[in-house]
Amino acid sequence: MVCSPGQLDSGDKKMRIALLVVAGLALAGFLAVAVVLPQMAGAQAQDAAQALIAGAEPAKQQVGVYLEKSGNLAGAGKGIKIASRSDPKHGEMKWIVSENGAIRGWNEPNALEVTLMPTLQGGKATWSCKGYPVNAMPPSCGGGSS
Repeated sequence: MVCSPGQLDSGDKKMRIALLVVAGLALAGFLAVAVVLPQMAGAQAQDAAQALIAGAEPAKQQVGVYLEKSGNLAGAGKGIKIASRSDPKHGEMKWIVSENGAIRGWNEPNALEVTLMPTLQGGKATWSCKGYPVNAMPPSCGGGSS
């Protein structure tokens, strides 16, 4: 049946309403994928970054003891090892301690990397932290406020 504009039969009206409902649902699904899922992934990366930084704590303590005894960064990390750890939530985490006591950690599944650098101030070890990506890092490691 050919209708002039404005003269749709009830079947055509129902079809258009159904198509609009389907389009609305498709738009809602797209927004969920485009907005909500990245936020969830961001939260997971922030949790993984916290776990990566916390995993370096035993080595930080060992380097700190060496620095406070020797008063020198040279050799502060010599012989210090951190075993890699497989976290069920975040995947494998690895760390390396360099000769000068710097600790580098990374988590490939979440594409995270942190570097903890020791300095000696007034006979005490202090630490600075930088990480990538910055938006996954806590403020103490160069990230923004959460």
